[in-house]
Amino acid sequence: MPGSAEAGGLDALLDRPVLEVAPALLGAVLRHETLDGVVAVRLTEVEAYDGPHDPGSHAYRGRTARNEVMFGPPGRLYVYFTYGMHFCCNVVVGGPGDPAAVLLRAGEVVEGHDLARSRRRGGERDLARGPARLCQALGIDLAHNGADLRSGPLTLTAGEGPRVVSTGPRVGLRRAADRPWRFWAADDPSVSVYRPAAPRPRRRPS
Repeated sequence: MPGSAEAGGLDALLDRPVLEVAPALLGAVLRHETLDGVVAVRLTEVEAYDGPHDPGSHAYRGRTARNEVMFGPPGRLYVYFTYGMHFCCNVVVGGPGDPAAVLLRAGEVVEGHDLARSRRRGGERDLARGPARLCQALGIDLAHNGADLRSGPLTLTAGEGPRVVSTGPRVGLRRAADRPWRFWAADDPSVSVYRPAAPRPRRRPS
């Protein structure tokens, strides 16, 4: 069943091709212990990004200062800043030098509800519904880029996955948008709303 780890723990779960790891992360719990307290989120929606084989990936054109963490080892958190206001986080997977990662799109807060609500407005199902909200609820920002998820204040623990896993196109991409590499727990209320990329306006001839 997706999300259930065999012997070997987190390493065995993550050191595999990204399209195997992504659905297996559904049901896993990302937990962050801070000075303010603990928040934990059970993952219900993720997206796979396959490095140089994927035009939608930050690592498609090779290694940069921004995407360095994606090149391994697996089990690190890759955090980036987007739209000038939001943080998004990914779990690095695959072997060293293979810049694959799984974007954590949504989840259900299972510990630290009061703290999550103090960081996020909205109802219970919206606390970590979407990649930016998930980072806000957990208190994740660029300071956590490269964090080792095996130990320390940020930890990822495999859990029992959903009975039914749905797949579909990734959200907001203009390149490789048709690849069904988004995975989510079917009928879970914490899953985000699908939105395709907005078309770019055509330039008028001068």
